[in-house]
Amino acid sequence: MTGFFKNDSHHTKRARILAMLWTLLILFLCFLPGRDLPEVNVPLIDKWAHVILFGVFTFLWHSTVPTRSYAYKIILLAVAIFLGGLVEYVQGHYVPQRSQDMMDVLADGIGGILGIIVYTAIYARVNRTVK
Repeated sequence: MTGFFKNDSHHTKRARILAMLWTLLILFLCFLPGRDLPEVNVPLIDKWAHVILFGVFTFLWHSTVPTRSYAYKIILLAVAIFLGGLVEYVQGHYVPQRSQDMMDVLADGIGGILGIIVYTAIYARVNRTVK
């Protein structure tokens, strides 16, 4: 597992595959018609789902480029927010019984930030102890 957090990791191909599969999972789940979603009576469960989905999204995509570059982190966060906004637009206009909710985009951004923070913390710890 620590190989994902090294600059010279040979695991980047595996990380890229996992990140692409996770991205496809996000798209699949977000484009399900509303009638296919289970009824869950947990407050803000939709927002928590977005935080988790996009936190893992940024974490996995960050694993494809193990770096401390702030520019990469900002680009990665921007991609997560853009993808979240695009998903919401498509839901609101093309997916039956789904609606566009800009608070979901906010949750996507929060998840994206958390994923980057967690990755950065693990990266720093692994590279400090592995050297």
